[in-house]
Amino acid sequence: MHYIGAFLAVAFVCETAALVLRDGSHPTILATSADVASAYDYVIVGGGTSGLTVADRLTEDGKTSVLVIEYGQLSDSPRISTVQGGFQGMDANFLYDITSVPQVNLRNRTAPVTIGKVLGGSSAVNAMMTLRGAAEDFDRWGSFFGNASEWSWNGLLPYFKRALTFVPPDASVTKAANITYNTAFWGNTSGVFAGWPSYQFPGTTAMVEAFREIPGVEFPGDSGAGRPGVYWYPTFMDPKTVTRSYARTGHYSNYNRSNYAVVTGSKVNKILLNGTTATGVSFVPSGRTTSAATAKTTTVVTARKEVILAAGGIHSPQVLQLSGIGPKKVLAAANISTVVDLPGVGQNFQDHPMLQMSITFDNFTYRPSQDDLFQNATFRSWAQSVWSANKTGPYSIATGNAAAWLPFRVISPRWEEVAANLASQDHGAYLPADTHSTVVAGYKEQMKSFARALRGNNTAFYNAVISGGSTSGALVDLHPLSRGTVNVNPKDPEGSEPIVDYRTLSNPIDTTLMVDMLRFTRRYYMNTTINKQFSPRENSPGAKVQSDADFASYLADSLSPTEFHPVGTCAMLPKALGGVVDEKLKVYGVNNLRIVDGSIMPTLPGGNTCQPVYAVAEKARVLGHSQPNRLYTDFV
Repeated sequence: MHYIGAFLAVAFVCETAALVLRDGSHPTILATSADVASAYDYVIVGGGTSGLTVADRLTEDGKTSVLVIEYGQLSDSPRISTVQGGFQGMDANFLYDITSVPQVNLRNRTAPVTIGKVLGGSSAVNAMMTLRGAAEDFDRWGSFFGNASEWSWNGLLPYFKRALTFVPPDASVTKAANITYNTAFWGNTSGVFAGWPSYQFPGTTAMVEAFREIPGVEFPGDSGAGRPGVYWYPTFMDPKTVTRSYARTGHYSNYNRSNYAVVTGSKVNKILLNGTTATGVSFVPSGRTTSAATAKTTTVVTARKEVILAAGGIHSPQVLQLSGIGPKKVLAAANISTVVDLPGVGQNFQDHPMLQMSITFDNFTYRPSQDDLFQNATFRSWAQSVWSANKTGPYSIATGNAAAWLPFRVISPRWEEVAANLASQDHGAYLPADTHSTVVAGYKEQMKSFARALRGNNTAFYNAVISGGSTSGALVDLHPLSRGTVNVNPKDPEGSEPIVDYRTLSNPIDTTLMVDMLRFTRRYYMNTTINKQFSPRENSPGAKVQSDADFASYLADSLSPTEFHPVGTCAMLPKALGGVVDEKLKVYGVNNLRIVDGSIMPTLPGGNTCQPVYAVAEKARVLGHSQPNRLYTDFV
């Protein structure tokens, strides 16, 4: 039996390398809408990851007034702050109750649309995995505008650094687990922390090493380096308190700014327009669903400079459409007067599909493992005692800190065939029949970019989380080719949630990609020398599943269309390619209206979306200008 004592013995209190000092308690929290002033310099719709980040930066001068309007409530629940296991924040109290339409390629199964409904947004409920994706993911964004675009890896890296304070792992854990990192890719001035648990299971390192047997796999020295490969990554965690670090703790709590106001429990139902200039918003208490109730409780607030939309990939397009900004056909069906016919609003919807593959090691010899927290009373008692004493040990682990992020040509021998098929597709045939020609053109450009990426080594398509225990981790398709929609419900546009359609597997090449992801995962577990010694057993899909058709049937039964990363519905693209915002994040055809959340991402990053959303928000307030506490709108 393998045993690495250093993992078991480590127990320490981690101190931050760079503390960000705060004064006071928090910004002004308004008890009710009656406390809202008539006007602010900026009105931000959404108090989530991006909304609170931008609000913090705008109010740093103590003069610029900002109102943040958040649908959810401010919560001090320990379910949000708790790190252990990574998923305790996914409580129904902090999530919207939204379900997708039946997915025709998934046996008409529906799927939950899991997004945060609390101050802090999805950063308060996510799995705390601190990832960026590959440099080519962000170069791709700018490529749709041309080579001179500021939207690129080099253009975003300073904002990735500004977004987080990186605290290295403990030296003894680093050495025992063979963790690598490079502080050159990180910053140390943010109130949002990228930290590390004080413990790693020894089997995690062994499973990382197993990837070295696979030709073409790289091992970047840091998760922030922008390279695909197998690597360790930090957790959204304050290592001093060993609690979740998120938008509320980093950009709201512990401030004392009278110019920074937040009203919770409020739903923005419309952006107010004077012609095509945004002048403010109207909002109602969240939960109001009838027109009569809405009319009695509506509050109107003016934005002297700009309305900033930060409601996320599901609700930002809904707010635009309710305001008469969106595809004319969609608005007409909902009896909404069109102010700006913008075909891309609510289109280009993307999320990361999650594949189900279950493999168990019947002879997993690395001890201790995560299984011992449940099966070994002695180890569990030790883990509980060191956690109670100083918040160290296995209970400081969220969902883990190692994974593989691999190019398609590394995992599949038919990469050239798949790339050629994608390049030669009639791309518009895989979008809804009435899709506007500009949205079709944008989709075609995306698919051409991904066809090139399938042939290269700079974009990761495959993600497998390394569990460090006797069972396999999650699998994710990082760049699905299918595109969905998020549109207002024509029967009740204001009183109901938008209609969410993932349109999963609508592009058939997605099935091919995921079939080969499953095959590769089987090869990794069954054929590598390190893993073979653990007697791997495939539970699902099972050894009998071998043909493309059998795998495709399995995907239809088991695939989840979402990893809770909705993006793309207000895409930053040229208007001729179905774009909703330009490179300054301004909404086409509307003055004084900007979007700063994940909905602007034209394509998914090859990693979890939270860190890129922070970077987008940080970049939003300095686009094209050196002053740190203004959005670019003040200078154009």
